[in-house]
Amino acid sequence: MITETSAVNFRQNLGEMLNRVQYRHDSVVINKDGKAVAVLVDARLFERIRRMQGRFDALCHRIEAGFADLPEANGLAEIEAAVALERSSVRSSTNKR
Repeated sequence: MITETSAVNFRQNLGEMLNRVQYRHDSVVINKDGKAVAVLVDARLFERIRRMQGRFDALCHRIEAGFADLPEANGLAEIEAAVALERSSVRSSTNKR
């Protein structure tokens, strides 16, 4: 479960919020001036997020290295073509329903 709270309420109820995260595996979104500024999550979930971030960064570096010799304009054109193809594929499958 995801709970949203203000920074002031979070500060006043820190113990309760920690218990929610630790024992119920909830997440707490902390808002300041109406905007989300932080999230308190279970330590195991945080570790999974960190591992996923590491794999994502490694994948980005591999993609970047693979396209290093391609001029930027050509790369952007390929991306736009792939996006257009995917969008047309989604539209056609939606229209078949």
